[in-house]
Amino acid sequence: MKRLVFLLLAAVASARVYDHCEWARVLKAHGMDGYYGHSLANWVCLSKWESDYNTEAIHHNSDGSTDYGIFQINSRYWCEDYRTPGGKNVCGILCSELLTGDVSIAIRCAKRVVQDPNGIGAWVAWRNHCQYQDLSSYVAGCGV
Repeated sequence: MKRLVFLLLAAVASARVYDHCEWARVLKAHGMDGYYGHSLANWVCLSKWESDYNTEAIHHNSDGSTDYGIFQINSRYWCEDYRTPGGKNVCGILCSELLTGDVSIAIRCAKRVVQDPNGIGAWVAWRNHCQYQDLSSYVAGCGV
């Protein structure tokens, strides 16, 4: 039954793919510019490489966990998908909530993830594509 509810929620989710400037404005409005010492450009870059700004992105990992939404938040630690053995659900949310157009839930959870000892480095895509890079192009011309 829980799996059916999850699938139904995912099917009716109002997914959204943002352009980088629109996403930068959303992040800024949610207090992400400078959050835990990370510029808006870091968050935009992270989202680009994790999901290509797609709220409905899903990636199945070899360890049996799944990454969900625009930030690709992992079911092993941060959300509950009723499929990942030993999941911790630190954000206290259903993973399906990360697949909707309501990005406030994903942003709240990302704020929690970045407080973890790994910080923003918890995201492999950030380490591989954003860390130590000039990220100014991610917000250039966006008016933020």
